[in-house]
Amino acid sequence: MTVAKIVFASATGNTEGISEILEDAFKALDVDVERIEADDADEDSFEDADICVVATYTDGDGEIPFDLEDFFDELPDQELEGKVFGVVGSGDSELYPDYFCQAAIDFDEAFAKTGAKKGAEVVKIENAADDEDEEVLKAFVKALTEA
Repeated sequence: MTVAKIVFASATGNTEGISEILEDAFKALDVDVERIEADDADEDSFEDADICVVATYTDGDGEIPFDLEDFFDELPDQELEGKVFGVVGSGDSELYPDYFCQAAIDFDEAFAKTGAKKGAEVVKIENAADDEDEEVLKAFVKALTEA
């Protein structure tokens, strides 16, 4: 069975909600899925995963959230050949137009250094996911499972 792991960081609950939508979408496609909160993520989090997903918000002026900094720093050194990855970001383009979902973009670039295959483009969500975003997230999960 295909295994997906979702590492997520959430300050306001928006990204946690997104990770739950992703989890449900994977389950609907008969994928074994596990969500891992940022505080519990480490360099081995994706070791037994076929599909690797990071869902993150962007902190301050485009920074990686504090509880994901170590994970982010260690990610490029991981050997994830044969695995598929995808990244989802939530942000506020009104408050942070110059840094909208910057952490997600940074994670996408870090994943590219691991040898993993990019299964879908970065999904950027304005604050909390709405019904339209949920459909985008379902398509994102479908692309990852088909990659």
